[in-house]
Amino acid sequence: MPRVFVTRELPGDLFAALRADVDFELEIWPGDFPPPQDDLLERVRGVDGIVCLITDRIDEAVLEAAGPQLRVVSQMAVGVDNVDVAACTARGIAVGNTPGVLTETTADLVWALILATARRVVESAAFVERGDWRTWGPLLMAGVDVHDRTLGIVGFGAIGQAVARRAQGFGMRTLYWNRTPRPERAAELGAQLRRLDQLLAESDFVSLNVALNEETRHLIDAEALAKMLPHAILINTARGPIVEESALIEALRAGTIGGAGLDVTEVEPVDPASPLLRMDNVIVLPHIGSASLATRAKMADIAVANLRAALADQPLPHRVN
Repeated sequence: MPRVFVTRELPGDLFAALRADVDFELEIWPGDFPPPQDDLLERVRGVDGIVCLITDRIDEAVLEAAGPQLRVVSQMAVGVDNVDVAACTARGIAVGNTPGVLTETTADLVWALILATARRVVESAAFVERGDWRTWGPLLMAGVDVHDRTLGIVGFGAIGQAVARRAQGFGMRTLYWNRTPRPERAAELGAQLRRLDQLLAESDFVSLNVALNEETRHLIDAEALAKMLPHAILINTARGPIVEESALIEALRAGTIGGAGLDVTEVEPVDPASPLLRMDNVIVLPHIGSASLATRAKMADIAVANLRAALADQPLPHRVN
């Protein structure tokens, strides 16, 4: 009977079915917080499969603790930067992820942040809640327009393309940077290819939609931020370490850029003492890019499908390695 450790309770019909399946021995870590690393090392001993989240570090130590019978690490996320994929591959362990289903939901959140930062929505709501709204004024909470402006998309994969499609409805000029040019999709979406430095220099809004790897870590550093327009707004719904956070804080303090909308931070959860949380021109969210009920259930379903396929010696629907 396959033994499986799941690092958190999951939604979705397929997970409910897995829990009820008498042919699996399932252990689920309880509560809202991920298992501490020592507990994770203990709980994975002897398991055949691990279902994990982005909060779980699946490294060589975890693989060693699990033992040679471990066959699959199924991640409920698109990105797998928390998983040592090379170590899994060397051990013949399949790594699954959950692409596709979160594209539109994440693109929606990109636009929520674009609109909220441009029009000072969160700041305005706090202004009202404090009781500071006493009269109407011609410049009261005046923000910047989104329509007819220039949007720069860093990373033109599925999410970047979904963001570009939404930009058409706002009459925006759309630029994109991608390591591999995608002229056909760009033509369909009215997006123009630029070098990264050109995109930063021309864009009123910059949306980061690249995967995190060694090439993109701190892709947006002090030098990159200095190339941006002084009123530009940086949006990051990808991974926090793509942005050098200390450089971003300094750029915001100095007025090098106009604001930021962040769904992710370099360290998560963000330090409550972070200067980012004291800036009126910054919105920080708790990594909710894919957080719609329907999308999270679909992600869990795919994670379970990847797990079941691997344990049945069948091809994974979505395999990373």
